[in-house]
Amino acid sequence: MTRRLGRGSDSSRADRPGHGGRATIPDERTAPRGRGPLLALAVGAVAVTAVARRLGWQAPLLLVLVGFAASFVPGVPEFSIDGDLLLAVVLPPLLYSAALEVSYADFRALLRPIVQLGVGLVVVTSVVVALVAHAVVPGLSLPAALVLGAVVAPPDAVSAAAIGRQLGLPRPVMTVLSGESLINDAASLTFYKVALAAVFGAGGVLLGLDASDAAATFGLAVAVGVALGLAIGVLVHLVRVRLDDPVVTSVLGVVVPFAAYLVAEELSGSGVLAVVAAGLYLGHRSPEAGYASRLQERPLWTSLDLLLQALVFALIGLQLRGVAESAEASARSNWSLAGAALAVLATAVVVRPLFVYLVEGLRRVPRPWRQRRSRSHRPTWRQQAVISWTGMRGVVTLAAAAAVPEDFPDREVLQLLAYVVTIGTLLVQGLSLPWLIRVLGVTDPGQARRDAAAEVHLAERATAAALERIAEVEQELVEKVGVERAHAVAERIRGPLLARARSMSASMRAEQGEDGDRDRRRARTFHRVRQEIIEVQRRVLMEERDKGHLDDEVMRAVLQELDYEEAATANSWVGRL
Repeated sequence: MTRRLGRGSDSSRADRPGHGGRATIPDERTAPRGRGPLLALAVGAVAVTAVARRLGWQAPLLLVLVGFAASFVPGVPEFSIDGDLLLAVVLPPLLYSAALEVSYADFRALLRPIVQLGVGLVVVTSVVVALVAHAVVPGLSLPAALVLGAVVAPPDAVSAAAIGRQLGLPRPVMTVLSGESLINDAASLTFYKVALAAVFGAGGVLLGLDASDAAATFGLAVAVGVALGLAIGVLVHLVRVRLDDPVVTSVLGVVVPFAAYLVAEELSGSGVLAVVAAGLYLGHRSPEAGYASRLQERPLWTSLDLLLQALVFALIGLQLRGVAESAEASARSNWSLAGAALAVLATAVVVRPLFVYLVEGLRRVPRPWRQRRSRSHRPTWRQQAVISWTGMRGVVTLAAAAAVPEDFPDREVLQLLAYVVTIGTLLVQGLSLPWLIRVLGVTDPGQARRDAAAEVHLAERATAAALERIAEVEQELVEKVGVERAHAVAERIRGPLLARARSMSASMRAEQGEDGDRDRRRARTFHRVRQEIIEVQRRVLMEERDKGHLDDEVMRAVLQELDYEEAATANSWVGRL
C-alpha cells in the first residue's frame, strides 16, 4: 500500500487509482511527509472502528462510507492499493487468528456442510456471477467475467460471526460459518488464478477454462497447502513446548501465518489452506503450550485483526471515488455500469440461499441405500435461513480485486463491480441479519447455562484431583517438617481451591436454583466487592511508587499479579452473571 503524492493534473492514466499505479517517494526530504498520511489513515481508521463498536454499528461499512466521504475533502491524498501486498500481508494473519479460535472437533464433525459452502458454493457463485456479468456488461469476455466471479464469491464471516456471538447463535451454526470462511478463500483464490490464466492465453473448453488443468491446479494447491501447513504447525508446536520464553514463542506465532502462506505459494500450493491448517493444529494443541504464551496470544491477534481490517476498509473507501471515475472513462455508459452492478450484486445475494436450500432439499431426499440418520442432527429451516443470509463480502474480495494485474482487460470495471458487491452485501445482508435472527428466533438461550454447568463439573473434577494430590503432599511433608507445618502448607493451597469451587457452585445456584434472585445478588455483590478490593490494592501500589517507597520493577510485578487475579474474577461465571 503506497500513497499517491498528489492529485496533479499531469498524472498519467497508469497512476490513477484502479490502474495499478504505485506511489514512490522521490527523495529523503519527502519521506517523513509521505509517511504522515499513512499514520493519519491508521489512526483515523481505528478511531472510526472504535465509534462503530461503541454504537453497535458495522465497522466495515462505516469505514468505507467515511473513507469515501473523505476522498472528496481537498488536500486528502489519493491512495492506491497493492493487491499482492494485501494478499500476502493482510490475509494470512486474519485467517490464522480465526483458525486458532475454531474448535477442531466441531470443525471435523461439521466438515461436510463446511465443504459444501466453502468449495461447492464458491464454484457455483463464481460461474453464475460470471454468466450474469458476461450478459449484462457489454464487451466483457467470459474468462474475464469468471475472474470477477471468483473475486466476489467468498463471503467473509467476520461480520456475521460478530453479530452471531452478540445475539447468541447456536454453536453449530457459528462453527459452520467460521469453518466456511476458512476454506472458501482458498477455493476462490485458486479459481481466480485459473481464470486469470485463461484470460492471458491459457484457453480452454469449458467456459473458457481447461477443466482438467483446473482440477489439477486445485488438487495440487489443496495437497501442498494442507501438507505444508500441518508440517509447519507440528514443527512450531515442538519448538514452543520446549521453549520457556513467552516473548519468543509469541513472535514465532506471528511469523507462522506469513511463512506458511509465502512458502506454500512458492511451491504452487494454497497459501490460504496452509495458514488454516497450521492455525487449526496449533489452536488444537495450544493447551500444551505455556500459559504465558496463551495469555499474550489472544489480545495480540485481536488487536492486529482490528487494525488490519480497519485499514483495508478505509483504503477501499478512499479509493472508491478513483475507481468509479476510471470506470466511467471506459466506453460504457454510467447507466449500463449501474445496471450491471445491481445485477451482479443481486446475483451474489440470491445464489447463496438458493444453493443452501437446494443442497438441504437434496440431502433430505430419502435414499434406500443410505443409513437413516436422526432428524435431530439436521439444521432447522430457520437456521438454514440465517446461514443463507450471511453472505457479506469482505477483505478477500477487496484484496483479490486490487490484485488484478494492471494489463487485465476491463480492470477498472471489474474492481468497481467487486466494490459494489462488497458494500452492497454489507448494506443489504449485514444490516438486516440481526433483524432476521431475532424474527426467526435462531438463538440458543440455554448455551450459557450448559457452558456454566460444564465448567462447574470440570472444576469439581479438577478440584477433587487437586485435593487428593494435596493430601499426598501433606503426608510427604509430615516426615520432613512435622504435622503442624505440613498441615499449614496444605491449607494455604487447599483454601483457595475450595473457595473457588464454592464460588462456582453459588453461581450455578444463581442460574438454576429456587432462590436464584437471592443467590444472583449475593454472587454479584461478591464480584463487586472483590473488584473494589483489587482496585484499592492497585491504588496503594501507585501511592507507594509515587512516594518513592517502591521501585517500578517491583510495582509492575505485583501489578501483574493483581491483573491476573482481576482477569480470573471477571472471566469466571460469577463475573459474567
